[in-house]
Amino acid sequence: MSGRRHFIGVDVGTGSARAGVFNEAGECLGTGKRDIDIYRDGAHRVEQSSANIWQAVCTAVRTAVSAAGITPESVTGLGFDATCSLVVLGEGGQSLPVGPAGIAERDIIVWMDHRAVEQAERINAQGHEVLRYVGGRISPEMQTPKLLWLKENLPEIFAKAWQFFDLADFLTWRSTGSLARSTCTVACKWTYLAHEQRWDPGYFHEIGLGALADEEFRRIGQQIVEPGTALGAGLTDAAARDLGLVAGTPVSAGMIDAHAGGIGTVGIGGTPERNMGYVFGTSSCTLTSTESPKFVPGVWGPYFSAMVPGLWLNEGGQSAAGAAIDQLISLHPAFAIASERARADGISLPVLLANLAVATQPNASAVVSLARGLHVVPEFLGNRAPFADPAARAAIAGLGMERDLDNLVALYVAGLCGIGYGLRQIIAVQEEEGAGVDQIIISGGAGQHDLTRQILADASGKTVIAPETPEPVLLGAALLGATAARAFPDLKEAMQALSRAGRVYEPAGGEIASIHARRYEAFRTLQADLRTMRDF
Repeated sequence: MSGRRHFIGVDVGTGSARAGVFNEAGECLGTGKRDIDIYRDGAHRVEQSSANIWQAVCTAVRTAVSAAGITPESVTGLGFDATCSLVVLGEGGQSLPVGPAGIAERDIIVWMDHRAVEQAERINAQGHEVLRYVGGRISPEMQTPKLLWLKENLPEIFAKAWQFFDLADFLTWRSTGSLARSTCTVACKWTYLAHEQRWDPGYFHEIGLGALADEEFRRIGQQIVEPGTALGAGLTDAAARDLGLVAGTPVSAGMIDAHAGGIGTVGIGGTPERNMGYVFGTSSCTLTSTESPKFVPGVWGPYFSAMVPGLWLNEGGQSAAGAAIDQLISLHPAFAIASERARADGISLPVLLANLAVATQPNASAVVSLARGLHVVPEFLGNRAPFADPAARAAIAGLGMERDLDNLVALYVAGLCGIGYGLRQIIAVQEEEGAGVDQIIISGGAGQHDLTRQILADASGKTVIAPETPEPVLLGAALLGATAARAFPDLKEAMQALSRAGRVYEPAGGEIASIHARRYEAFRTLQADLRTMRDF
């Protein structure tokens, strides 16, 4: 290949915006990153600013282009992914406040915000047919409960809003002026029935959002297109100036960030149906593709063409994964000393703990012995799948009076095992409904250490494969841009051409497998018992 054409992928996570420049061989030539602001108001409200995020995106793109040493003219396609956060804009794109504080710049309800738990419970009690396509129960992390909260608590803002965007769709609108929404965002988070290419007006009337249906859904999306579709006339003049790129550069319909990680990984081996995408970041997301719809209680979906075009998607995951590990280790008496040591070594605390754990054992699988007698159900922020239970909470069993670093390492290993058993539980319920997988393709910042990957393989009983690229989420977003630029006939071909396997982690057998089987049963017991205890 010539290498003269380049594609940019932009990934907006919870804490930062990142951009990566890729060539036609799928090689990452340069990246850029800019942190974004986050505002917390109490235990359940989390907000952000779309203006702040756009500024961070522009800085990240300019940094990536400079780091890659390319010219803006060689960029022929741009793709965005983002968290499934809700952006609320007034006429002309002005920011509207989404919280009682009335701060207009804070116009985003972040994906992890749980202010709409009551609204989600009321929606679930009504049992509408569309809930079959979200695993039977809608989550407060999805958009219709949040919209209902806004209507009931800030009715003047709800009435004044010109558009309600998923964050990825906001970014494509900000780039191109197109109001088109992605099937990925609206099917997964807004109850759009992509397999029938329609919204269900009855659902919106039943739950109290009939105004959106009465106006023919103009504020949440009348044009719905598949990821990889080129939007508008490409970058507008204003967006091109902001990004340091060329006006008219093709821009693809976007995706949710975890799903972009899936696009960048599940094409490995050419058979997406064999592969579960596991995006392990602040939260985790499991992505399973099937040829026919599979209805799995407690697992979101099935969604048609929400990730791989033409395939159905089931989406599970854990509301807190990397964040759960951070929370867990912060509770230990040795946390401060360990944090200081990690800073001195120039690494993160989880990496330090993983390195210390591996150094004591003959191999990574044997590290589970350090957690003997320690058991963790790391559901600090509820259970997303398979119980769809936002009220679930964490459990830690087996703690003693130890205050030393070795005990912190043991607690860390027990926490990783708990993440792995949650993954195993999701795989098991999907297999029962005919959505089994052969292997797990891992991505995300919290899943990069060899120990983490091996424990996940051992705890889940499935082979874990790391992608060859160190930036699978950015690659997934860039593949969207490449498809919009017609570098590939479609997104599926782009995935298969540029997604390649790296290191493979096989699950241990023998005594190690037996230990994990027993620990998994202990995990399930703690999880079930805690549900019976939380009301008294």
